[in-house]
Amino acid sequence: MRIRALLRNLRKPEHTSVFSRTQNRLTLQYSGLLMLFLILFIIIVIGLLYYILINDPKRQLQTLANEEIAEVSDLLAHKGIKPDPMKQPNPTNTTAFTLGQNQFFYYWVDASGTLKFGEELQAEARDELLSRLSGWLPESNEIRIVDIHGREKHRDFNKKFRPEQEQRLRLMMTGRSLYMKDELIGTLYIGRDVSFQLTLFRWSLAALLGLGFLFFMLALYVSHIMSKRAMIPIMHAYTRQREFVADASHELRTPLSVLLSSIDTLQMEETLEKDPFSQRVLANMKGEVKRMTKLAGDLLTLARSDSGTLELQREPLDLRVHAEQMIHSLQPLAEAKQITLRLEGPGTLPIRGDADRLEQLLVLLVDNAIKYTPDGGSVLVALSMETIKSAAALKIVVQDTGIGIPPEEHQRIFARFYRKDKSRSRQLGGHGLGLAIAKWIVDAHKGTIQVVSIVGEGSTFTVKIPFER
Repeated sequence: MRIRALLRNLRKPEHTSVFSRTQNRLTLQYSGLLMLFLILFIIIVIGLLYYILINDPKRQLQTLANEEIAEVSDLLAHKGIKPDPMKQPNPTNTTAFTLGQNQFFYYWVDASGTLKFGEELQAEARDELLSRLSGWLPESNEIRIVDIHGREKHRDFNKKFRPEQEQRLRLMMTGRSLYMKDELIGTLYIGRDVSFQLTLFRWSLAALLGLGFLFFMLALYVSHIMSKRAMIPIMHAYTRQREFVADASHELRTPLSVLLSSIDTLQMEETLEKDPFSQRVLANMKGEVKRMTKLAGDLLTLARSDSGTLELQREPLDLRVHAEQMIHSLQPLAEAKQITLRLEGPGTLPIRGDADRLEQLLVLLVDNAIKYTPDGGSVLVALSMETIKSAAALKIVVQDTGIGIPPEEHQRIFARFYRKDKSRSRQLGGHGLGLAIAKWIVDAHKGTIQVVSIVGEGSTFTVKIPFER
């Protein structure tokens, strides 16, 4: 179950998802390194087994074939070319026609394909062997492995032979053709039984693959433990950083509120009202304090969302009412840039969700659209309900005629503190947290947010959140 959990990466808070992906990546790297050594070991073992069980019998069979065809050639040279040495062989004069160790058969076939002489361990296999050899003129060092019907003796633990049992035998065969003055005299075929070697090689492969799979599971488990331990100091450091951000943001709100109140008080002083320079300085100070207050609030929101202390309050609400309030609050900002701000949707939109967070989501998206839309542009907010997989879903579309977003930036704009043009964003009052908070609100409601944008023409943000009506 723990290994299966490594492969799952469901919807989680952003920091949890990052830690999970990092831990999974470390697990795969550790297990991949261990598996690399295992694969090298398996390759070496398979190579040794192949050399011992397959290649060595091939080499022995080739050597035996060369020795026997050399003896046949010497015998023909001793008796002359025309006499047939196979008609009356003399075993006392040559060893070319006796079954050697580990040899299953040998046959001498003349140029017409007629068997002149031969011997095999199992006489009943001769017809099948000859049918397999018919028409085969072996090339240099050519090896064939064929299956034939045969019998095999089995030993019990007392080293006594049990009755022979019929089974398929696997033979390794080769041959040598003898030519005299470019005339085919005949072909010598020999073969040996390699059933045991091939069976042992096959079972060895299966055992190695089985052990490899078990070792892979063990390596994955051990790698998971190692990566989990490696992530502990990182998670501790992240936790301390998150707590610091939350504490600092909370502590900054009080002095910032005091500064804002003090600036408001100074602006009402009669002695300063007649001094344009002082009024301008106070206005700039007030704008920066408001910007810092908003930044502290956004940081506190993200810190609480990371820690899990910020829970959504799901309650019945009419999103249309909250959307109208949002439009009313942002209307002065749009009018300052002569931007047309419109709201479209049904007269009522009853859903269940966190009213404050959904209204914050609308404010963030519309405020972002107004900031990056040139003077005289337009921003449209469209609300609707649709059905996704037999479930009702809220659809929010915020469309602007702004500067647009390049395609390569579509996924990065939801990262915290990400701003493509930092100087422009600072002039507009942005600090790169608005869309990050918007994405967190959407993720917390188990929804999706997507952007479609064309540089110079505008952007369209589409949010879909499943809800019970």
